Amino acid sequence: MVNILCTTGRIRTEALKTNMGQELFGIARNKRWSLNGMTALVTGGTRGIGYSIIEELAEFGAIIHTCSRNQTELNERLKEWENKGYKVTGSVCDLSSREQREKLMETVSSNFQGKLNILVNNAGVSVGKVILEVDDEDMSYIRRNNFESTYNMSQLAHPLLKASGNGNIIFISSVSSSIALPVVSLYGAYKAAINQLTKNFACEWAKDNIRVNTVAPWLIRTHMIKPLEEYPAGREFLNSLLSRTPICRTGEPEEVSSLVAFLCLPAASYITGQIIYIDGGITVNAGGFDPTQI
Repeated sequence: MVNILCTTGRIRTEALKTNMGQELFGIARNKRWSLNGMTALVTGGTRGIGYSIIEELAEFGAIIHTCSRNQTELNERLKEWENKGYKVTGSVCDLSSREQREKLMETVSSNFQGKLNILVNNAGVSVGKVILEVDDEDMSYIRRNNFESTYNMSQLAHPLLKASGNGNIIFISSVSSSIALPVVSLYGAYKAAINQLTKNFACEWAKDNIRVNTVAPWLIRTHMIKPLEEYPAGREFLNSLLSRTPICRTGEPEEVSSLVAFLCLPAASYITGQIIYIDGGITVNAGGFDPTQI
């Protein structure tokens, strides 16, 4: 009888240990795949890819601040996110202005008690012109909005990212940073500069526990390409680009935001300094392989 009781007790103890081990493993695994309680700043978050990024990060539990130049649009989005139960705040900001960038970061620091886990440099503009039509005003416009603002936002965020002990910067670049495309030479050049910043920032700031990566999308179905779909010449232009894309379609914003969220997760803690293309295969098809002809 004593032996039976002892054996039964050992079995129960081992079963308890096994259950506790599985439970602890589950907790550890869940932490690796969660952004619960982490703070994020996503620039240009009221539409397109930025909007999708906010929703993705919020679903993983992040607390987010965003900015927009449009007060009405911002208010509409904040109300929408509140109804969904997301923790999102926002403020109006023209990121081409240094003064407004500094004010934005002061707001973020105040909201998040001086700590920031995630900075997504998403906001940007484009100018569609052939090379000989590009003028000084175009150059200044793209430089201020797509390069200087992004560089300076990262500088301003550095103390907050470092203070968090687990910082992440995500730049949103473009396939045009890697391959030649019509009428976006200026846009592509500054996106290529962002790709290089990714490498330098990743190396310099690794000691501060800040990871830096870039996501470079191809044609994504947002407000930026919808006008092209509205008239025949625009549709023909899009089709000519998509004909060289192995996955013969435009991407969806959610297909970009999912990668952004992954790169911010603890599960991605050894990934830094990378430029990752979300492009349906276009960047590997430099030879002009036509996927419709097989």
